[in-house]
Amino acid sequence: QVQLVESGGELVQAGGSLRLSCAASGRTFTSYVMGWFRQAPGKEREFVSAISWSGSRTYYADSLKGRFTISRDNAKNTVYLQMNSLKPEDTAVYYCAARTNIGVPSNPREYDYWGQGTQVTVSS
Repeated sequence: QVQLVESGGELVQAGGSLRLSCAASGRTFTSYVMGWFRQAPGKEREFVSAISWSGSRTYYADSLKGRFTISRDNAKNTVYLQMNSLKPEDTAVYYCAARTNIGVPSNPREYDYWGQGTQVTVSS
C-alpha cells in the first residue's frame, strides 16, 4: 500500500506558474511509475504526464509539451509537476498516481494508487 498526498494547487493568473508536489509514503517509492492526471468539472480524467521509476523517461500529453515538466526526487519520495504559462483551460483538480507494474501508460486505469487531488484554478 502507498499513500499519495498532493500539494501546491492554488489560484493563479493566466501566464503564471505553479509547482505541484506529490509526497509518497508506504512501499519503496523507487518501484513506482508516477503520473499526473487532471479532471475539470464535467470532463473525464485526462493524462497530463508520467515518469519512469528512475526518472530517465518522461511522457506528456501532446497539448502540454513545452509548458509542463515532470520530475521526481527518489530521496524525498516526491514527484513534481512544474507548470508554466498557465491558461484558464488548465483549471482542474490535479491528481498524482502510482503504478506498480512496468510500463509508463497514459490510461488512468493502469495506475494502482491515487492521491486526493489538489485544485488548480487559472484566472483570465
